[in-house]
Amino acid sequence: MSGNSLTGAEILIECLKEQAVNVVFGYPGGAVLNIYDALYKHQDEITHYRTAHEQGAAHAADGYARATGKTGVCLATSGPGATNLVTGIATAYMDSVPMVAITGNVNLPLLGKDSFQEVDITGITLPVTKHNYIVKDIEDLADTLRKAFAIAGEGRPGPVLVDIPKDITAQTAEYAYRPPVSYSKKKRVISEADLEKAAEMVNGSQKPLIYTGGGIVSAGVSSELMDFVEAVDAPVASSAMGLGGFPGTNTRFTGMLGMHGTGASNFAATECDLFIAIGARFSDRAVGNIPRFAPNADILHIDIDAAEINKNVCVRHSVVGDLKEIFSRLRPKLRSPAHSRWMTHVDEMKEKYPLRYQKDDVLRPQYIIERIGALKKPDDIIVTEVGQHQMWACQYISYDRPRTFISSGGLGTMGYGLGAAIGASVGRPEKTVINIAGDGCFHMNNIELATLADYDIPVVEIIINNHALGMVRQWQSLFYEKRFSHTTISHTTDFHKLAEAYQVKAFTVTRPEELDCTLREAIALRKPVVVNCEVGPDDNVFPMAAPGAGIDELVMW
Repeated sequence: MSGNSLTGAEILIECLKEQAVNVVFGYPGGAVLNIYDALYKHQDEITHYRTAHEQGAAHAADGYARATGKTGVCLATSGPGATNLVTGIATAYMDSVPMVAITGNVNLPLLGKDSFQEVDITGITLPVTKHNYIVKDIEDLADTLRKAFAIAGEGRPGPVLVDIPKDITAQTAEYAYRPPVSYSKKKRVISEADLEKAAEMVNGSQKPLIYTGGGIVSAGVSSELMDFVEAVDAPVASSAMGLGGFPGTNTRFTGMLGMHGTGASNFAATECDLFIAIGARFSDRAVGNIPRFAPNADILHIDIDAAEINKNVCVRHSVVGDLKEIFSRLRPKLRSPAHSRWMTHVDEMKEKYPLRYQKDDVLRPQYIIERIGALKKPDDIIVTEVGQHQMWACQYISYDRPRTFISSGGLGTMGYGLGAAIGASVGRPEKTVINIAGDGCFHMNNIELATLADYDIPVVEIIINNHALGMVRQWQSLFYEKRFSHTTISHTTDFHKLAEAYQVKAFTVTRPEELDCTLREAIALRKPVVVNCEVGPDDNVFPMAAPGAGIDELVMW
């Protein structure tokens, strides 16, 4: 298509098609009526999923992006529609997820006049987007959208917002097709000196530890990482966002690092002489007390984002750039000797400090998650909400492949999981998608069961129902002398009946012996399913390093 005069709404559709977008999550409203009319005319090319709430649309676009590696797209009207996207945009920003959020706004002459359903959404989202735009000239619309997609996906990914006043969507302009192009700044040059210094550090190490983050998954370098790990002959720990980037069943894997990390990972970080962080950002939950972190180690930080270097933890050396290029150029320089004594010591720590929970005839949350891990296939996608169940899902399930674990890490967004699971299932319909939720999180977003039912999306929603805000209650138990202020959930909601009211198949499990057959049936149905698991409120997440403590100061049990 070239040289055609189209409305702004039609130009938007054509630009989405340029970017190979065939799925949009959103919610209609007055300021985006022209866009929805254009979507109606192109429904055979772009499938729109109307979520129950705009926040659900943002989380669905996020989950779609994490599951597929593509850029997710969400759409909302002006004012409250736009602000309802903000939590989802911030969630994507904190976890470096590529997303383009498109919002409508009031007509150009009404901007800045407190018009009906007007907000300055670009001002509101400035701190939680890679970039954002308001389009005030239809001649700029197509190129702005193209730039938005390029920025969202390039370098360290993240969300970009494009705000379009309603009259821009009605005006006409010439449109000509353009294939996707990169709008990135000059590519950062990875110096040979930086690589030589990194190789020198690796080759001189006797007790190296490799720490992987979400950048491994985003960059699609799992195979290159495996080759690097074998060359270095090192154990591997992971952030929550990095799970699946290195196989969780590999004998080198020590588990998650940090506040709820394994003993092997945390003590290896404390004892190692070289800490190699790759695609990770040294979150406070991962490093704990900074002066106590990796006290015996030189730190080598490899990342695409120069802003992360020395931001939280001071490092001895860094290499900044594309991970695929860094791995390919660094690997031939490695002459690291075998570290059999160190590897044996780490294996002994894995044996000495296993994950533990009370095993009896009571249905325990850790047992539920352990059984989910045992019954799932390697390609199945596990999504979580935020809280105790999230940490147990990091601890008790092994993820062998990238993009099979999806969770809100940086922002810790309760209510994230069900929307994200919808997006993941839409993006990867051939896979089983399981969302693990706590009852507190489920209360926040259960309205998205309507979306599951309306579109027959086969997500298995598993509720770890301890009738409490479990993680906050755990902190109250440990640090506030068990003053459980507003963390015991006294709602009388019957989740089984609620699911059935949404026309979703429901199961309730109260005993361990009921669990496996229920999970197998729920997964086999390939339909929307809720499995309500009734557990007690007093199971806590261990190991745990208290806030402000070093990650080696673990309470194991």
